[in-house]
This record gives sequence, structure tokens and C-alpha cells, in this order.
Amino acid sequence: MKRYLTAIFLALSALILLFGLRIDLQWTGVATWGLTLICLIFAAYYTKYIPDERSKKKR
Repeated sequence: MKRYLTAIFLALSALILLFGLRIDLQWTGVATWGLTLICLIFAAYYTKYIPDERSKKKR
């Protein structure tokens, strides 16, 4: 499950940007970009759980 979290967080950040920037309220831009940054940080963190295909082929 952890190896799919990168894709999930990337999709979640895209959805947050899509819906958050369409709302025209005060401070929504800051909140939207803040949540997107947090999602991208989590996505980068969970890339270590993606299996490396090259190391399996060398064995």
C-alpha cells in the first residue's frame, strides 16, 4: 500500500489545486498552495517505497 501513496498524494495535490483555486475567497490561494506543498512533501517522502526494477534484474 505504501508504494501507491506517492501517486495518491500527487493526485490529491492536483485536486486541491483544481478546486481550491476556483474558489474566490480571501486567503484561499495561500491555503491551497500550503496544502499542495504538504501533499508534495509527503509524495516525495513515500517515493522510497517504490520498488526498484533495476536492482531486481541485476541479481
